[in-house]
Amino acid sequence: MAGAVDGMGSKYAALDPTDGPELDAAEVSRRRPSASVRRSKERFVYGCAIFASLNAILLGYDVGVMSGAIIYIQKDLHITEFQEEILVGCLSVISLLGSLSGGRTSDAIGRKWTMGLGAIIFQTGAAIMTFAPSFTVLMIGRLLAGVGIGFGAMISAVYIAEISPAAARGTLTSLPEICINLGILLGYVSNYAFSGLSEHISWRVMLGVGILPSVFIGVALFVIPESPRWLMMEKRVPEARAVLLQISESEAEVEERLAEIEEAANIMKSVNSEDKAVWRELLNPSPAVRRMLYAGCGIQLFQQITGIDATVYYSPTIFRDAGIKSDQELLAATVAVGFTKTIFILVAIFLIDKVGRKPLLYVSTIGMTVCLFALGTALTLRKHAEGLISPNLGIDMAIFAVCGNVAFFSIGMGPICWVLSSEIFPIRLRAQASALGQVGGRVGSGLVSMSFLSMARAISVGGMFFVFAAISTVSVVFVYFCVPETKGKTLEQIEIMFEGGKEWKGGGEVELEDTQHLIQGDKKSFSLG
Repeated sequence: MAGAVDGMGSKYAALDPTDGPELDAAEVSRRRPSASVRRSKERFVYGCAIFASLNAILLGYDVGVMSGAIIYIQKDLHITEFQEEILVGCLSVISLLGSLSGGRTSDAIGRKWTMGLGAIIFQTGAAIMTFAPSFTVLMIGRLLAGVGIGFGAMISAVYIAEISPAAARGTLTSLPEICINLGILLGYVSNYAFSGLSEHISWRVMLGVGILPSVFIGVALFVIPESPRWLMMEKRVPEARAVLLQISESEAEVEERLAEIEEAANIMKSVNSEDKAVWRELLNPSPAVRRMLYAGCGIQLFQQITGIDATVYYSPTIFRDAGIKSDQELLAATVAVGFTKTIFILVAIFLIDKVGRKPLLYVSTIGMTVCLFALGTALTLRKHAEGLISPNLGIDMAIFAVCGNVAFFSIGMGPICWVLSSEIFPIRLRAQASALGQVGGRVGSGLVSMSFLSMARAISVGGMFFVFAAISTVSVVFVYFCVPETKGKTLEQIEIMFEGGKEWKGGGEVELEDTQHLIQGDKKSFSLG
């Protein structure tokens, strides 16, 4: 990388509007693209981001569909509770292999072809699961699907961040979270739609439908361009310029973005960081990189250990504990959870670049804490104090608390985790550091998913949600001390901010004031119209 930018010299010096001859109005008008051209380029960027986000639908669908399919897998293959926990939770852990190898692979073959490779691996795993005659074969397919999901989900956020303009990066890099929620909803709907089939066929159809999104990913590879930042790393400057011309408003903006990429590549020369291997630098980080890792890995970890996967994977178990009896009623209740999760992620998209990352994280973590505590209370009262509340009220409280929890998650912790993980790391570390950031999240998700049933048997389902509420309280403190505000900054400016450390340490009070304004009623920001 250093060699690439050294050869460029100052060819892409950042443009200062005060330098050079003053342009008359006619010349400025000529250089500024027309409104139709700008809209066309905006649509192209959004199209690329949507196509890249399709990988996240695979992850979401798998999470949603397994919550219902497991009911019929138990009956058909006669698996134990321990096998159920392993089958559900192993996806999160095994996807680490895809995430960690995905960073290196994407640096070698490019961002978009890494997403394609992930889709092929997932398709293979999904096909094996669909026709699995035994638990062992089902696990083999599950492991392959996990690797494919890890490949695609990690690199799609990196790709989107690298093609997005700063003003829209928060919205665009949160698209994977939208697709995860859409995938979860589709999984829930699939569960309900095919629940009427025989026990031997229903779960196979539910899992087999998951192959369809990966087909669209294959088509998308021939539509979207490669990341311009990766092309610059590979010394393919003309191709990088051509891509930037497709996604930038003017040639002046292209030159400016090329200059920023060059600056990002050179910014750590003063401490000789370019001489370190990427993984060596991550394992022995400078103070700036350490702060990045705290924020990136920490937000991924808290996203999962606050219990969102337990809520989604085991929602039928939660609702059964609340008092719902029939399988179809259980699956119908999960569809309501899926709709809530999807609707509120759309709200987050409207707010993330207007309000900022940190205020939404405050609202999200505080709201999740309240809902998790309420869910624990509702389930505990039903079990130990049946006379205090009616059965129907207990069911309503549980459904409301679960929907509230996923709503608050979707408005903050869900999408912003993807945004921060893709934008806070410098270009030389971005792919591997983003993969490393997923380690905490995937391990946390796996531990929660693979221990939930066993722990619930020991301390009750309600007791588990009291534990999640306590962890969520800690996440509020983490957001205050460890997460900076990155709204409106270019990727290169964010890197400089971490280098300086001043804005990192001094932003807490401002963001808390923003949160108060958000809660007290910025009606315009919350309007969906």
